[in-house]
Amino acid sequence: MKRTILVFASLLLVVPAVARAHFKLLEPASWLVEDDRGDPQKGGPCGGSNTDFGKPSYIIGKVVGGSKLHIKVQETIYHPGHYRVALAVNSPLELPLDPVAAVIQTPQGPRSISGTINVPPQPPVLADGLFYHQTRATAPFETDVTLPNISCPKCTLQVVQFMDQHAFNNPGGYTYHHCADLQITADPNKPRDTGWPALRQ
Repeated sequence: MKRTILVFASLLLVVPAVARAHFKLLEPASWLVEDDRGDPQKGGPCGGSNTDFGKPSYIIGKVVGGSKLHIKVQETIYHPGHYRVALAVNSPLELPLDPVAAVIQTPQGPRSISGTINVPPQPPVLADGLFYHQTRATAPFETDVTLPNISCPKCTLQVVQFMDQHAFNNPGGYTYHHCADLQITADPNKPRDTGWPALRQ
């Protein structure tokens, strides 16, 4: 009996850490002020929650179109899954829907198995299937993505984490969300990218 209680207590300690994944957007700077775990981040498309919409950071990163942008995230609470990066030109409403989840039904409700990955990525997605992992990371995840050669005074860069083996969250489903505001100036020495929405005046 004592051993059963100890095992059950151990499961109680483990399950909350597995049931909620969190990450911080380190680069580029987030459009919201994040706490140590990266919260608030459940609500789509750019973070917040049902009770905390988040405090704006008012940071707008200035970048050049057609150049590489460094992406750096820190997983603060481990969960298996992958990341996706997307870009909206006029409004966060242009961002893609969250990855579609394949789920199984459990006595506790639906649980994700995997999420769709765009291969190859198409606008507005810049990169998908990033940092796919099934073990705990010991260092931040980092990569470079190529920005389209466009101009926009306030684009929205979105970085999301899709979580495998995760219960359904309200809000956010199986995905956590962060965004960054970018001011992109097209490089006049490179051809313009035409596969992106026109800038509304």
